[in-house]
Amino acid sequence: MADTNGTTGATDTEEAPASVRRMDTPESAELTKMAAVFEDLQYVLQCCEHLVSTLANNPEPVVVEALWTGALVAYVRCFSGRTEVLKDADLAELKMDGQVGEFHGLIKKLRDHYASRHTNPRETFTVGVAQNNAGAPTGVAVVSATQPIVDDTAVRQLGRIAYGLSGLLDARMQEAQQKVLAAASAMNPAQLSSLPLVHIDA
Repeated sequence: MADTNGTTGATDTEEAPASVRRMDTPESAELTKMAAVFEDLQYVLQCCEHLVSTLANNPEPVVVEALWTGALVAYVRCFSGRTEVLKDADLAELKMDGQVGEFHGLIKKLRDHYASRHTNPRETFTVGVAQNNAGAPTGVAVVSATQPIVDDTAVRQLGRIAYGLSGLLDARMQEAQQKVLAAASAMNPAQLSSLPLVHIDA
């Protein structure tokens, strides 16, 4: 897969490109969407790796929630109906043991919970009224119940799924790159040179 951070994917034996031109074709648009989803999967993997390490060493709840929320949001975004790069049916191609489909559905619900715009995902609150021995109210108590943090098993399962999907998507990106190259090959040098330059950092 070509590096998404500014390199061209050329090997040591290939000639370095004199310039890179932006392709605005259906093939390149599809590859662009794939690259964005692939990067999200890599982010999920990084979050999971950090979580496994964090959970094993007296975890700080703030760090755990931040990493877990980031992983959930990025993972579910990979299945966006707008891009249609990955679909729920793709999970079957991973041929993984366990209830992958059910876990995938749970992750979607957890994303909605942790990324809620309206509800605190960390704690639930109950308001009560304190009574004296005579039964009269003497004060108000606000009682909170902290939700349990994610466990190692769930983190590892999400990491395994993200890793499998990364391999699946990488293979599709290889095919998509060939389509983009074929579209470019159908253009003459003058047509290619008229396309906008893409500036790549050294």
